[in-house]
Amino acid sequence: MTTLQSGGRASQLAGSDVEPELFRRVFAGHASGVAVVTAAGRHPVGFTATSVVSVSADPPLLSFNVSLTSSSWPTLAAATHFGVHLLAADQSAIAIRFALTGADRFGAATTWHPGPFGVPVLADVVASLICEIESRVLAGDHAVVIGQVVRADHVGDVAPLVYHHGRFTHLSA
Repeated sequence: MTTLQSGGRASQLAGSDVEPELFRRVFAGHASGVAVVTAAGRHPVGFTATSVVSVSADPPLLSFNVSLTSSSWPTLAAATHFGVHLLAADQSAIAIRFALTGADRFGAATTWHPGPFGVPVLADVVASLICEIESRVLAGDHAVVIGQVVRADHVGDVAPLVYHHGRFTHLSA
C-alpha cells in the first residue's frame, strides 16, 4: 500500500481562470453512475460517490474521489480496505441516505453486514466490490483513492442509477 502523497505537478502550475462554480456546472451536465463507498473503523462509514471509475483490468483497479472535509475521510485515510456498491435505478433512497450529512447511514433502513476485512457490505445492490487500498493521492480539496479489487459480486444486467444535473435518474431504453 502506498502512503498519501501530493500530486506533484499540480502544485507547480499557475492558478486557473476557471471559477469553481463554472467547473461544477460543467460537470453537473456530465452523467455518472452512482455508488456508495464504505469502510470500517470504530464505526462503519460510507458516502455516495459519482466519481468511481475503472482504472485497470489487469490488475483490477478502480478509483474514487473523496473530499478531505468528508466525515468518512479520517476512516478512509487509515483503512486498508474499502467497499464500492453500484446502485440500481430504483435505489435512489440509498444514494440519498448516504449523501445526507448527519443521516443514520447504517441504521435500520440500511440492510448491510460486515464483509471481508470488516468492510461494511450493502445488501441487494447491482455489484459490490471489496478493494485493498493501493494509494491515496492528494488532489486539491480531495483525495483520489485507488484500490485493487480483491472480491466482486455482481447480480447481472440491471439498469444503473445515474446522477445528472443535480438529481438521480436512470437511463432510458
